[in-house]
Amino acid sequence: MAAFYPRERIAVEGKHSEFRRNSDSGFPVLFHFCPVCGSSVCWEPQRKPDMIAVAVGAFADPDFPMPEQSVSDELRHSWIVFSDAMTTRTSG
Repeated sequence: MAAFYPRERIAVEGKHSEFRRNSDSGFPVLFHFCPVCGSSVCWEPQRKPDMIAVAVGAFADPDFPMPEQSVSDELRHSWIVFSDAMTTRTSG
């Protein structure tokens, strides 16, 4: 789960590792993660060049707002169920 922010509001600082891969839709994504534990910190999707996605788990906030949408639902496990308040879409 990610929270997207305008690129100019995010600064990636400190030691981190990077990994680039293509998303399911074919657009490259650059991931920044902790070189010690491997936790994802943020990622830069080429599909949204003006935005940076920050891993919601990095906030450690149990009151963080519920997601507004789900992506690539055709790939999710059948036991994951979403609220009717969230929109879903396929990756294509």
